[in-house]
Order: sequence, then structure tokens, then C-alpha cells
Amino acid sequence: MKKLSWFNKILFGCNILVTGLTIIAYVLPFLAPRLFPLLSVLTLILPLFLILNGIFFIYWLLQLKRQVILSGLILLIGITFINKFYKFSSRDAEAEEKDFTVMSYNVRLFNLFDWIPNKHVGDTIRAFINEQNPDVLCIQEYSENANVDLRAYKYKAIFMEGNQIKTGQAIFSKYPIFNQGDFKIPEAGNNIIYADIRKGKDTLRVYNIHLQSIKISPDVSEMQDNVEVINKSKSQLLFNRIRDAFKKQQQQAAILVKHKNNCPYPMMVCGDMNNSPFSYVYRNIKGDLYDCFEEAGNGFGQTYKFKYYPARIDYIFADKKLKVKSFTSFAQFENSDHFPVMTRLAFVK
Repeated sequence: MKKLSWFNKILFGCNILVTGLTIIAYVLPFLAPRLFPLLSVLTLILPLFLILNGIFFIYWLLQLKRQVILSGLILLIGITFINKFYKFSSRDAEAEEKDFTVMSYNVRLFNLFDWIPNKHVGDTIRAFINEQNPDVLCIQEYSENANVDLRAYKYKAIFMEGNQIKTGQAIFSKYPIFNQGDFKIPEAGNNIIYADIRKGKDTLRVYNIHLQSIKISPDVSEMQDNVEVINKSKSQLLFNRIRDAFKKQQQQAAILVKHKNNCPYPMMVCGDMNNSPFSYVYRNIKGDLYDCFEEAGNGFGQTYKFKYYPARIDYIFADKKLKVKSFTSFAQFENSDHFPVMTRLAFVK
């Protein structure tokens, strides 16, 4: 192998920098965000680092340079992270009578405030739900003010707050709900609810979560109402938002984990986590549960309309006492800022 040219030396320097950032991003899921709140943002862009390492790997390989070892080793170490970003194959096991389906969907209040210039979004969402016909439906950012008729579901657990406009989370079920509850998140408008469901002789606890949003782009109203915020630089504002969001998410995740650790039934956790599958929050909430996308999904599994890459921030986690038979992300159904996800499962006997 010949010595590197000046161009390749510069390129290899960039390669080393990307490798260093990738290693940090690999470690961050094991470190509490409150310790390194700003560094935690690297977990949001880990897919970019994986892609860049892939480009470097191909470049050095084509040139038969030993520098290929660096990116190759990083990609090998991060093979589990790649699987969370993109699935090359899917599972679609044959449907059986014992199977049941679960859908999770952040409906953004059914477009109550006309974010999408379409008066029929609520009806479209209802028609979609009826078409897919999930046995259990978890909705985040639910509102009865939108008058979306979901009476097809006999059983429901709905927890909302507010005066004129009430919003919150809801769990709808075709199977009996014999117990339900919610737990408030300190200093946050978000919430976590749960329902204990009986399916024949089996019992299942379903958690529906909506964790703190990162809100990288500040609301105009917030800027107008807070003179102090206006005087801050954009970078400082971004730092504060990321820091506060990750800290609140960590607190919310800890409350959920403590509660589910005392659950006597097989469980599922569904909802909008507002964070990537490479994050500390994801790792702690998932625990020893299955990520249904990893088990049976395909492609990127995009769940959020993000401009720059196919973000996956909505999840369905399933107990090891359940078999994940299929998973679908409906990334073409654009009636919210999120896309619905659905899985088909069966109890393992």
C-alpha cells in the first residue's frame, strides 16, 4: 500500500474525527443525560455517523488502504445500532386465531388546530383505524374536542387534562379492561397511562407513554412572551432546550421503569418517546422487552416527519412472553406529524 496523499491525509483526519464522535455516541446510551445533557444530542444523529463511517469504509476499501480497518471496526462494533436504524429483512408470520394486533399513534389532537390545511383529517384517521382494525389502540395527544368517533371500541382508558380543550392519552381495546391508571410527571405536561386487559385466559398490561418533547424549534409565542429568551443566542436556547428535555425524559423514564418493574403481568409499552433508539431513555424503558420493529420490521421504520432523515421516535415494546409476528410503520399516512405503527403478536404458551 502506498503512502497517503495530502488529500487522503486530510480525509483520514476527518475519518478519525467521525470515529471519535461515533464512539462517544455508542457510550452515551449507558450514561444518564443529566450528566452530559449537550453530548446526548449526538445520539440523535448517530445514524449520520454510521453512514459517514460506511462511506469512509467503502472509500478506503476501493483504494486498498489499510485505513479501511478503522471504519470497518467501528461499524462492526456498532452492528446492533445499525439494526435499530435499518432492518434489512422483515418477519410476517402466518396469522392465527390467537393473534392480536396493537397500534400506537400520536394523532396531534386529530388536527384540532388546523396544522394541516384539511378539515377532514379526523375523519381520515378514524377511517384508517377502522380499516386496520387493531385490537388495542394507544393514542397520544388525544382530544375529545375533535369529535372523532371511536365507539367501535367497547373498552377504553382515557386520561385528559385541561379546561376548554382537554388533551391527553387514551387506550382503546376490544378486550375487557379491568384496571387502569395514570401517573403524573412532575413539572411536565406529558403523561403516562396504563390499562390491564384480559384476552381470554391471558392478562396483558399496556402502557401508553408520551415523553417530553425536545422542541428544537421554539414556538413564536414563547419567544414573544419571554423577553429574556429573546436576548439569548440561538445556540444557548438550543442548549437549554436539549438539556431540559433530556433531563425530564430521564425523570419520566425512571418513573415508568419503577412502575413496570412491579407489574405482575406480561406487558407492552407503546407510544411517543420523543427520542432515538440510540438514547439512554430508550435503553432504560426497553429493558429486556422486545423492540417490535427490530423483531419484525423492515426498512427505516420511520415514525416522524423530520426533514433530514427518517426518524424513529415512536415505539412498541413487547414482553418476552409474547411472540412478535409482524410490524408495520405506515410512513405514507401523513395526517399528523407522526406516523402510526402496528404490530401483530401472540402469547407464548
